[in-house]
Order: sequence, then structure tokens, then C-alpha cells
Amino acid sequence: MAPTYNEGDWLLFIGLPANVKSLLGKVILIQRASGAGSDFLQIKRAIRIDGANIWVEGDNKESSTDSRSWGAISSDEIIGKLLFRYRKGPRR
Repeated sequence: MAPTYNEGDWLLFIGLPANVKSLLGKVILIQRASGAGSDFLQIKRAIRIDGANIWVEGDNKESSTDSRSWGAISSDEIIGKLLFRYRKGPRR
């Protein structure tokens, strides 16, 4: 999700809300299955919601792997939505 979120940023997520439509435009944490039988976490933005299907995209259009590659995700893959970000200031 660079340039919005970068290495070293601390992100706090809260659980999935009852109303999935409230995620539209929000940054969410998703759990995707890899082909090797393990899961991995990704941070994406919910762009479009159609029932239980959510179209997600990263903020870096040129290099993000997201719904443009996989298609829409299921709401079952969403772990939570971003509540707070802590970014360290520049070192002096």
C-alpha cells in the first residue's frame, strides 16, 4: 500500500463490522491463501462491494497485486478494517 503506508508504520485493525458495505473506501486487512497451502496477509482498499464480493486494490497501481489480478474477494477473506496508523517521525 505504499506510498500511503510504508515499512515501519504500525497499523491497528479492528474486526469486521456487521455491515460489510461500511467498508467501501476503507483500508482492510485480508487473508489470502497461497498456492503452497499457507495463508498470507495483505492490506488493500475496498473499492467496490457487490453483496459478499469485494473488489480491492492497492494504492500503488503500477505494482499492486490485487483484484485486478485475482478478481473480487469474498467477505470471508476480510479480517478487519484499519482503525489507526502510527508513523514514526524523522530521526534527528
